[in-house]
Amino acid sequence: MDMQVWRPRLMSGQWFSHLPVSLQDSLLSAARVRRLSPGQRLFKRGDPPCGLYAVLEGSVRIGAVSEQGKEALLSLVESPHWFGEICLFDGQPRTHDAYGADQCVLLHIPQTVLLKLLDDQPLHWRQLALLMSHKLRLTFINLEQLSLMPAPARLAHRLLMIAEGYGEIDPPRRVLQLPQKQLASMLSLSRQTTNQILKDLQGRGIVNLKYGEIEILDAQRLRMLAII
Repeated sequence: MDMQVWRPRLMSGQWFSHLPVSLQDSLLSAARVRRLSPGQRLFKRGDPPCGLYAVLEGSVRIGAVSEQGKEALLSLVESPHWFGEICLFDGQPRTHDAYGADQCVLLHIPQTVLLKLLDDQPLHWRQLALLMSHKLRLTFINLEQLSLMPAPARLAHRLLMIAEGYGEIDPPRRVLQLPQKQLASMLSLSRQTTNQILKDLQGRGIVNLKYGEIEILDAQRLRMLAII
């Protein structure tokens, strides 16, 4: 398959669209397509580095499971988000598990191929560093919110972040394919507490709830709640 067919999809994301055209072309030339079915593992914590991925269709669950079977869901990665770059810098094993949340299509650039590309064009390391630093910034924000913000404000902020693709999508989406159980796991809240907050937002006309779906009806009011 000609990887150029995916360029328009990737260009809808902030990171890829701001890359030098030469790097865009190099990434597409080195890429291959991977497909995952729901629940299929892409990699697990402790696996060796395997390269960089972009979500083209569907979504990928990033998280971990304790010995007691409790899952911590860190993120639900959707198109056109890129992930997997941390191991590129330190060469260490994967830090978390990655599974297909549904039927998904990924673009994969193998680790050895990408390292060779960066050895030949070392100036492009900066673009990969920007991808990683953006996620580090989001991590610090989430840690701060976990310590300082009440649950309704954290939930409102996370909905807005997901709608914006964590800074990748503009304009933001109105409808989020997001089961409440997954949202609760991302926020370290109980399913019951998450449902209560969402029901309150629905009663105030800020969101509309359907099975496995959250529609943002009033982003401005949701944003006001997120900055409390």
